[in-house]
Amino acid sequence: MSDAAPRDAAEPDDASTGAGATAGDATGRGDALDGQAAARAAAARDAAARDAAEEASAFSHPPVEPDATAAYGAHPDQVIDFYAPRGTEPGGAPDQAPLVVVLHGGAWRSAYDRRHITPFADFLARRGFAVANVEYRRGALIPSQTDGSSAPDAGAGGATGAVAGRWPDTLDDVAAAFDALPALVREALPQADPRRMVITGHSAGGHLALWAAARHVLPSGSPWRTDRPAPLRGVVALSPIADFHAAEKLDVCGGAVTQFLGGQAQFAERRPHVDPALLLPTGIATTLVQGRADVVVPHVVAEAYADAAAKAGEVVGFTLLEDVGHFPLIDPAADACAVVAEEIAQLAW
Repeated sequence: MSDAAPRDAAEPDDASTGAGATAGDATGRGDALDGQAAARAAAARDAAARDAAEEASAFSHPPVEPDATAAYGAHPDQVIDFYAPRGTEPGGAPDQAPLVVVLHGGAWRSAYDRRHITPFADFLARRGFAVANVEYRRGALIPSQTDGSSAPDAGAGGATGAVAGRWPDTLDDVAAAFDALPALVREALPQADPRRMVITGHSAGGHLALWAAARHVLPSGSPWRTDRPAPLRGVVALSPIADFHAAEKLDVCGGAVTQFLGGQAQFAERRPHVDPALLLPTGIATTLVQGRADVVVPHVVAEAYADAAAKAGEVVGFTLLEDVGHFPLIDPAADACAVVAEEIAQLAW
């Protein structure tokens, strides 16, 4: 007879206890992972819905006609719209107001032109600024696979789809617009004081704003390089595509930076001429305004630029707005737009 005490038939032995615990743990971990995945999916849906609502609000305002328009070149897109500070008449002689130069976004693609940002330009004019809203050529050219040159594209609705930017036309236009701006302002908007000029731009326009302020530090031999810094009070870049390496890693705007530079074959060669994160320090006061909830150009892109500036010995202002996405920065109905105007005012006045 055995000395062992009898065991209840329902009690599992050690082996079965271990196996049961392992299976239970695995099931629990699987449920937890499923829950995390579901939470991430729900968060992504909420973020997408929020972005869509913010975009719809920003684009709900009717375009605002300018007080004057002037051409800086022969192409239909080589124009600047001017908005007089409200309360004055074009051609009048009030005290001159600071000049804010606006560069619109849209991933440098032809589907987006300056019209969508005219309510923002008008918002600034109603805040007492003189405003120049710059148009430029966008993605109507595609790079050749053989020699890196450009060839006509069917446009945003064509077989090749919307392509980001034209190389070198987009940069040619922004440089030409700024070179022509002082004379055009004197003629079209005498209320403006170009000595108190601030550049602002949204998204891809934020990139162009940073780039326009950095032309004096472009590589030697660059066709857009200037001999001296532009006479600016500063730059306020809104959710800018400010670091091309970070934007490429995140596939911002569907690979827009790679398209803009002509594809991977041209990326490394052309990037030093166009990436603001490589054009530092500029010696020009710069502020970035960014929504933490931005899913179009995530805030880490602006943070990468700010980090690069710090490493170059330059302090860049960085206003990160909680619970704000990509589009409220240019939406006159959003509180974030008033924050932008205040950031501009701090540099301009």
